[in-house]
Amino acid sequence: VRIERDGKQRWLVVSRTAESVWPIVQEFWKENGFEYTIQQQQLGLLETEWAENRSKIPQDFIRRSLGKIVDGLYSSGERDKFRTRIERNNAGGVDIYVTHRGMVEEFKDQTKSGTIWVQRPNDPELEAEFLSRLMVKLGASAEQAKASTAAPQTPANKTTLVTQGDASALNIPDSFDVAWRRIGLALDRTGFTVEDRDRAQGVYFVRYVDTATKEEKGFFSNMFSSKKEAGPVKYRIAVRKAANVTEVTVQDAAGKTENTPVAQRILKLLADDLR
Repeated sequence: VRIERDGKQRWLVVSRTAESVWPIVQEFWKENGFEYTIQQQQLGLLETEWAENRSKIPQDFIRRSLGKIVDGLYSSGERDKFRTRIERNNAGGVDIYVTHRGMVEEFKDQTKSGTIWVQRPNDPELEAEFLSRLMVKLGASAEQAKASTAAPQTPANKTTLVTQGDASALNIPDSFDVAWRRIGLALDRTGFTVEDRDRAQGVYFVRYVDTATKEEKGFFSNMFSSKKEAGPVKYRIAVRKAANVTEVTVQDAAGKTENTPVAQRILKLLADDLR
């Protein structure tokens, strides 16, 4: 097992089959205190529930004195969830990707009469920490894992958002293999539901809820809202080699290229993460 790195992206390369790695990774997150919302072995996909980041709670004198009796009275105001994706590679082993999403509790307004949960930036260092722990779980020494995650960052190639005819696209100046990996990680980080993927055809099958025109509400209040809202829409994210770049476009469920405002927002979301 080893760690590979490209810009801010890190992933594990493991010389074992997907079938043998799956139960180890599945057990790993439970050992770290997480529960699952998604467990799909056929897709190699695990996603945890939102969990409070308890490391953010100050260990002050009162809490040290009373311990667990008052633990429930304290909240860090941060929540984290992680998605793990296991993909077979050409060497007969697997590549393992871990991506983080975070929320933070903020006051609604200056009166501080209530709070809402809003998205906070992805944390590459948290991803690196759990990759390091997973590396040890898979048999590496703690020293090897620490040295691997401390490797210097190399700048990723610049991604550009372009208009070609009547459609928009992302141009990634990388090989198909690299671009495919970068797009997969960007989809995971930005919260898309990846239903399936076809590497041979260069297509990710995703579901996406467009929130641009909705009134902003609290994150957890949305979970209990009785108001019916439009559900997620199915799209295809197509990754194609074109000349000296790899081109990424958004298609509808039937495979027709889209140039709607929603498609343009999807491309911008991906471009922002790839920078």
